[in-house]
Amino acid sequence: MENDLIICRCEEITKSEIIASINEGYTTVNDIRRRTRAGMGFCQGKTCERLVQQIIAQQTGQNLENILPSTKRPPTRPIPIAAFAKGSDEIEMKSKTRA
Repeated sequence: MENDLIICRCEEITKSEIIASINEGYTTVNDIRRRTRAGMGFCQGKTCERLVQQIIAQQTGQNLENILPSTKRPPTRPIPIAAFAKGSDEIEMKSKTRA
């Protein structure tokens, strides 16, 4: 029953899925993330990453302090350069006058 506990709410990953992955040899948070998608949901691991670290520590006998968090990457989405420029109104005006 405890192994049916949902660890990652966003991706609905259970404790038993994480333990199965650890038993297959995936023993880092990044490994578990890639294998199960735990931490890849909307919250990006803010609610489950610490729990995954604790499960890894329990299953492998490592100290919790030695288990590194996952590497974070910003979301990738095309953004026009003008969005970063100061005076974006001026950019819009220049592009309209050129047309």
